[in-house]
Amino acid sequence: MNLKQLAEKLGLSQTTVSRALNDYPEVNEETRARIKKAAIENFYRPNTRAKSLATGLSMTIGHLIPVSTKHEIVNPIFADFIAGAGETYARHGYDMMLSLVEDGNEERAYRELKAKGSVDGIIVHSPKMGDARIALLAEIGLPFVVHGRASDVTAKYSWLDVNNKRAFSRATEFLFSLNHRRIALINGMENLDFAHRRKSGYISAHENAGVIIDPDLMFTGEMTEVQGYLSARRALDHDNPPTAFMAASMISGIGVRRAVQERGLVVGKDISIVIFDDELSYLKNGHDVPIFTATRSSVHFAGQRSAEMLLQLIKEPSSGPLQELLEVDLVVGQSSGPAPATA
Repeated sequence: MNLKQLAEKLGLSQTTVSRALNDYPEVNEETRARIKKAAIENFYRPNTRAKSLATGLSMTIGHLIPVSTKHEIVNPIFADFIAGAGETYARHGYDMMLSLVEDGNEERAYRELKAKGSVDGIIVHSPKMGDARIALLAEIGLPFVVHGRASDVTAKYSWLDVNNKRAFSRATEFLFSLNHRRIALINGMENLDFAHRRKSGYISAHENAGVIIDPDLMFTGEMTEVQGYLSARRALDHDNPPTAFMAASMISGIGVRRAVQERGLVVGKDISIVIFDDELSYLKNGHDVPIFTATRSSVHFAGQRSAEMLLQLIKEPSSGPLQELLEVDLVVGQSSGPAPATA
């Protein structure tokens, strides 16, 4: 069914139907709801090319991934974010373009996208501390939202982030409440802003509690199961090993658990583990009772919300910059317990 047929079926003008489907405010809510219901029931889908010609928009959102970080595409965290964003795009009649770019060619790629009008906006992934992409996208006038923040960038820009510092501060405080004092940190790559903030939360909690940090118990690297496993092995080989671990992701936490169990230690009794849980669709943290104690935030929701913010910036450029900070839940699971000396 096309727009003309849908309008005839409803007894309305094509203009009214089109404006209702595109959420223009001049259509009253009752009429808008009736039109959207009829569109779903009659399997109506807008002609993206026609809409593009009419509005001057490409009706496409871009996601550019440098070749050096192409592992992101198979990372379940990235996949859940993309799934959430994709749902929002589809609901608003947008397509998504996912591209790999050669290292060093990112600036050229962004400028070409702008010059060709290939995309209406960009989601920026994995921001670094002083991410050059923010100034570049602002300069060329391409709407964008950063998933995360860049600590060293002082200019105002649109972002959606999790309160990573507070998440790891709370998790560290929780372990202190269980009398743990030697807590190993298995972090992500600390040139990335989220990992820098998580480390900052871990450090600030130690400073506030007057607990000295052993630098030999702090590890950084790509958040893989192997990285978690190897880092935990090194920590457990220490002359004074930790009684607890904090892992920056579910995936690295699984590696930590493997290393602990390999030593014949019991998770939650001999060693406690706290992870950051992104509520992944295909890697759930247990069912009724969480496997891991975790700071929890949905990356799928972050994808949905980032996409909504970007579409708002495209529709209403003067509404930005948009900034949203998501707080996390602390969920107690089976992987934590009192420090062994006080169990």
